[in-house]
Amino acid sequence: MCAPGLRSLAAAALLTLGLSCEAAAPALPALGAELNDLTVSGVSSGAYMAVQFQVAHSRLVRGAGILAGGPYGCAEGSIWRALTRCMSPASWAPLPSVTELRNGAEALSSAGRIDPVDNLRDDRVWLLSGGRDETVKTPVMDRLAAFYAEWLAPVAIRFVKVPDAGHAMISIADPQANACSSQQTPFINRCGDLDPAGEMLAHLLGPLQPATSAAQGETLIFDQRPFVEGKPIDAGLADEAYVYVPPLCRSTPCRLHVAFHGCRQSAAQIGRRFVDGAGYNAWADSNRLIVLYPQTMPRYGLTIGSWTWLNNPLGCWDWWGYSGSDYLTRTGLQIKAVRAMIDRLAAPRQP
Repeated sequence: MCAPGLRSLAAAALLTLGLSCEAAAPALPALGAELNDLTVSGVSSGAYMAVQFQVAHSRLVRGAGILAGGPYGCAEGSIWRALTRCMSPASWAPLPSVTELRNGAEALSSAGRIDPVDNLRDDRVWLLSGGRDETVKTPVMDRLAAFYAEWLAPVAIRFVKVPDAGHAMISIADPQANACSSQQTPFINRCGDLDPAGEMLAHLLGPLQPATSAAQGETLIFDQRPFVEGKPIDAGLADEAYVYVPPLCRSTPCRLHVAFHGCRQSAAQIGRRFVDGAGYNAWADSNRLIVLYPQTMPRYGLTIGSWTWLNNPLGCWDWWGYSGSDYLTRTGLQIKAVRAMIDRLAAPRQP
């Protein structure tokens, strides 16, 4: 077993080699979660992943919160497109048109690889773009808003633009958050009293009870491996992940929200800073909301016992195809794994 102080560093190094330094974490509990109001959110690559999950499972998801992300299918399976037109578009690398984006989603829908896209019509979305974000520029999010407008009514789309914000999760919950314009690790910034987690959840779910002054529930670590086909590391996923369970949700059915961290924000890279500091948990306590925090794992190259080459050194969620060509569909390794975690949380409580 690894010494506690070395756990994150050792786990990242050993899992990159396909090894483990300790016994498996506990199983994800069955909590009888209600899925009628399932919502998702994310920042950066997690924002792209939230969009992908929402569109792929539009029958299931009822709303999404997107910080510094872009439209579904933007990268078209290309890392080059991901790094250019889908982050910082230019005349030589223009964003795909709304028509192209819609046609791509409808083609996957017609092929039965994602849910019918017309299911998006009853969704709500909350978007945030930072004026000083040099990683995912505001025009990318403008195109995302236009993509959603193909199905959603204007009242269902809330788009917040923060002139001073850099590329980060904006939060009031992390006492050591960076300045608003920062673009440095752990990519959690404070912009005055702006509370995206609360504003987002209120837009997606309706009026909320005030957040608690401090999180009162349990942050449970769980074994992510049973939900992944093959080795998690080969899918860009970690062996372990987190779920936040408010006190009432141990005995009462609660709604569920899935929060996707961004690149360089996995637990292997910043510990529990995103899980504890993104801002969701205090709102979850007072509003009967379980929060699932699935986790990626940085990897570049081959692992021991595997011939799979994976190019994901920053621990990003897959929105350009590093885990396979089905990455943005229901059968994508990461989307399928997260869906399995949701189903486990929704399973009836065990006596």
